[in-house]
Amino acid sequence: MRNYNYLKACSTYLVWVALLFSACIYAQQNGNTSNLQNNFWRQVQFGGGLGLGFGSGYTDISVAPSAIYNFNEYAALGVGLQYKYLKQKDFYASNLYGGSVIGLLNPIRSIQLSAELEQLRVNVDLDGSNSNSQNFWNTALFVGVGYRSGIATIGARYNVLSDKNSIYGSAFMPFVRIYF
Repeated sequence: MRNYNYLKACSTYLVWVALLFSACIYAQQNGNTSNLQNNFWRQVQFGGGLGLGFGSGYTDISVAPSAIYNFNEYAALGVGLQYKYLKQKDFYASNLYGGSVIGLLNPIRSIQLSAELEQLRVNVDLDGSNSNSQNFWNTALFVGVGYRSGIATIGARYNVLSDKNSIYGSAFMPFVRIYF
């Protein structure tokens, strides 16, 4: 009987010690959560593109913000938004908007490989009246390679989904990518 009370007291003591340590461990995890969040935002870079083009009867305005998360010095994944307004006087006006997902690989410091899936909604008004308009989705999958120096990368990309109905004039296009 005496051993039974001793075992019961020891087991009760061990349960309390275990609860105390688990509370301390839990408290340490809560403290690290803010550090994890801070570390997350330290790995995020923001960038994108702005474009303005004007000519005789032609207007091209584009805004494309994006953000990437750097997993390490070799790989990053991000998302972007895009809006573009195009107008050719007396011919058409169009609004393009949508988003993209981009993956970046840096096998060596100065070379950047990329893959980007882009989905855009295209609204085209061909003659200034709503009766002759087109609305459709356009999907593009770009693969690219660029030279990277500091925060900027300059290179070329190719739309592997390009066909005769693509909104882009060419499957091959240059790019400049900047992330801060």
